[in-house]
Amino acid sequence: MRWQALGFRTIFFLAIAAALDGLPAGKANAQQQTTPSVAGVIVDAEGTLKRTVVPDVGGQTMAERRAAAEAGLAPEITRLSKFRKVSLTRLEKALRAKHGALGDDMRYLAGLLRLRYVFFYPESGDIVIAGPAEGWRTDPVGRVVGISTGRPVLQLQDLVVALRAFPPGGEPPVISCSIDPTQEGLAAMQNFLRRMGNYATPAQTSFIVNNLRSSLGMQKISISGISPNTHFAQVLVEADYRMKLIGIGLERPPVRLAAFVDLATPSQISRNALCRWYFVPDYKCVRTSDDGLAMELVGDGVRLVGENEVVSATGERRQAASGSRASQTFVLGFTKRYAELAERSPVYAELRNLIDMSVAAAYIQKEDLYHKAGWTMELLGDERAFSVEVYNAPKQVESAVAAIWKGNTLMTPIGGGVHIEADRALDTENVLADEDGKVGKLRESLQLQLAEGQWWWD
Repeated sequence: MRWQALGFRTIFFLAIAAALDGLPAGKANAQQQTTPSVAGVIVDAEGTLKRTVVPDVGGQTMAERRAAAEAGLAPEITRLSKFRKVSLTRLEKALRAKHGALGDDMRYLAGLLRLRYVFFYPESGDIVIAGPAEGWRTDPVGRVVGISTGRPVLQLQDLVVALRAFPPGGEPPVISCSIDPTQEGLAAMQNFLRRMGNYATPAQTSFIVNNLRSSLGMQKISISGISPNTHFAQVLVEADYRMKLIGIGLERPPVRLAAFVDLATPSQISRNALCRWYFVPDYKCVRTSDDGLAMELVGDGVRLVGENEVVSATGERRQAASGSRASQTFVLGFTKRYAELAERSPVYAELRNLIDMSVAAAYIQKEDLYHKAGWTMELLGDERAFSVEVYNAPKQVESAVAAIWKGNTLMTPIGGGVHIEADRALDTENVLADEDGKVGKLRESLQLQLAEGQWWWD
C-alpha cells in the first residue's frame, strides 16, 4: 500500500480498533489529568465494544467503600491472607449441596487475588489452588477488587472457562483474541488518502481523521479456544484494546511508559506497514515438585510482543521483512512495566489472572488430576447446570485515529490481540526445577482437616 504524503508540514496518523466517544486525544488526556476516573469497556447487544470512563468523584471515599464492603463480609474472609487455600473438589461438592445457589464467597473464590499454587492430595482426592487473598468490593465500573489492595479477585466463572478449555482427555487449545482492520477497510483507507492528494494543513486535521475513521470502518474482533460469550473473553479483549490505546497515545498509562506514537518517526516505518502487538504468557513461569503433585506459578506471567506486516493496495497483508524499532521499544517497555501497570490498572492484573488460571488448568489436565481425584466436574463442567456463557460476545469496534503533527507523514494501522498456549508452560524446556524441594514441602505441610462443607481455609 502506498500512503500519500500530506504536505511539507506533515501529519502523523495511527489507527487502531478503539472508540473514544468522539474526544480528540488532547481533550481526552486533559480530562484524565483533571478528573480522577476509572476505565472499563461495555459490549452492547450487537457485539460492539465501547470504552467507558466513570469519574471517581462525588461518591464514597475509599475508606467508606472499604467499611461498606467489610460490613457485608465475614471477618475471617475479609482479612488479608498471604496464603489462602481453596479445594476445587470440595467447592463443587458444597455448590451441589446448595443446589447450585452461588454465594459471593464461591463466586469470588474466597477472595483469591493470585493463583500461585496447585496441590493434589491423592488420599482425599483434593485439588487445591492457593495464593494471597482478602475481602472484596466493587469499583465504579463494576470490577470486583480487593478491599485494601484494589487488585482484582479471581472469579469462579473465569476458572470454569479455563477448566472447560482443558477438560479430562482433551486436546490443549490455543486461547486467543484478535482485533484487526478488515481488508476492505484498509483498501478504502488507501483510496481516501489517494483522493486527498499530496498536501494538507493543520486546519484539515479533523476532516482527515474523520474520513480515515469512516474509511477503515468497524474492525473485527475474533475469539478462539473459549466461548466469546464469557467474562473471560471480555477481559482478553479489554486488555488488548486498552493496550493499543496506550500505544497510539489515546489513553494515558498510569505509569511512566513511552508510547509507540512518541517513539515512532515515519522514516523508521514503511508506508504500507501494519504493526501488530499481542500479549503472550511468559512460558517460563512454572515450577513443579518431583512427584508432580505440586505446582508453583512464578513471575508476572505476561509479555507484550510485536510483529510487522505490510499491506498491499487491495488491503491484503503479509509478513514484513523487518520490524520497527519504535514498535520493539514500546513492547519491551510495556513488558518491563507490566507488574506496575497491573497494580495501577486492574484489567492487566485480570489478564494475568486469566493466564495463571489457564496454565493451572493445563497442569491439571496434563497430570490427569481429574482421573486421579475422581473429579468429573459434573456441575461446573456443564453449561446447563452452571452457566458462564451469559455475556454479549464482542464482535466489532469502531476505528479510532490519532493524529500528531510531525516532520513526516505516516499512516499505520494497529492490529494484534492475546495468544495463550498454556500447555507450552509445561514443556520440559520451560518447567523450572524444584531444586530445594520447597514446593513439594509446602504441599506436604498443609493440613486438610476441614469441617463438613468447608472448602477454603487460611
